[in-house]
Amino acid sequence: MKKNNNSKVKLLKGEKTLVFFIAVLLIALPVINVYSKALVSETNIDVEKIKINIKQQSSINESLNMKISELASLDKIQAVANDMGLSYNNDNIKIVDKR
Repeated sequence: MKKNNNSKVKLLKGEKTLVFFIAVLLIALPVINVYSKALVSETNIDVEKIKINIKQQSSINESLNMKISELASLDKIQAVANDMGLSYNNDNIKIVDKR
């Protein structure tokens, strides 16, 4: 009497499907993880570029505010008024009370 040792384990249809989905998950999860980290890295690079642009624009705004203050000074206004032929007459100044 010979024993047949060549017995193969047969998987059921549901077990094959389960093994297939597990294999797909084992392949897909690392790919999704790497992709999401790449997106986060790209977003961080964009954020840093925007921060640099904000610093540059703040510097420009600061210099423009200084230029506005410089041009709005009383000395500069008087110089422009004198160049245009206007003169300062204290008799024409009227004081208004807030009563």
